[in-house]
Amino acid sequence: MSLSEHNENARSSATSGVFFALGAYGWWAIVTPVYFRILKDVPAFELLSWRVLTGLPVLLLLLMATRRLNEFTSILRDRRILLTLLLSALLLSVNWFTFVWAVITDNLVEASLGYYVNPLVSIVLGMFFLGERLRGFQIVAVLIAAIGVVVMGLSIGHPPWIALTLAVSFGFYGLLRKKVSAAPAPGLAIEMMIVFPLMLLLLFLVHVDDGVSAFAGPGWVTILLVLGGPQSIVPLLFFTGAAKRLKLSTVGVMQYLAPTGQLVLAVLVFDETFTTGALWSFILIWCAVLLYSIDSVRRSRREQFEISIPGEA
Repeated sequence: MSLSEHNENARSSATSGVFFALGAYGWWAIVTPVYFRILKDVPAFELLSWRVLTGLPVLLLLLMATRRLNEFTSILRDRRILLTLLLSALLLSVNWFTFVWAVITDNLVEASLGYYVNPLVSIVLGMFFLGERLRGFQIVAVLIAAIGVVVMGLSIGHPPWIALTLAVSFGFYGLLRKKVSAAPAPGLAIEMMIVFPLMLLLLFLVHVDDGVSAFAGPGWVTILLVLGGPQSIVPLLFFTGAAKRLKLSTVGVMQYLAPTGQLVLAVLVFDETFTTGALWSFILIWCAVLLYSIDSVRRSRREQFEISIPGEA
């Protein structure tokens, strides 16, 4: 293959990677919130339950179709990995439930704040649990983000628990998944399998408490509940395609499309309240995100430059 053909293939791969990333983050920004908003009269626990109960079969079918079911079964034989995935499954359930609850209770603005802050929380967790050293821009970004969270708390009169829960739960989830040798798709299937019995119990309790499940409601509600799992899997497939084709720094910058879309959707479509205090909080968070993104891009370029020079570490 000639150099020109190689460059052309690289550009084509990067272009398709961008479209995959736009599909993933666009889905998380628009489709997922709108889906739960339509079902806002359904209890959050029931929405979470159907998301898992219908998502696991879809994921297992995908693993079978891609001949990766052996990865799933090999994890089942490793107790150490299973224990770690048990903890990560609980964290993911907390994260998913919090987001669902935020959407159906008109708190998507605060939820978007949590996903802006999440990468910065991951930086702090990496420092404490992985011994990673913070660079100058990262320190400043974390401090500015912390001030932004405080401003949001002062604005709404209490700590932004939704944002903090989303950021911290997903931060610890990412930390655990980084420490375990399980690929994303098989690992997620195991996590769903672990909480599957709990989700069945929650549905049973909903039925006992209310006497009826939303699943027995209008036909369109039943259909949407069944689609809860697939609509969760689709963006993950898009994201996997993007991660394989794009630089990590590019994916890192594009991840902010999701909370940005959620914020715009919450204010302009869902008509959620956006106070002056919230605006100042987001301005601080955006400044922190900008610093973090600049640092990530500079770091990525520096590492590529060092790799391209023979004999340099």
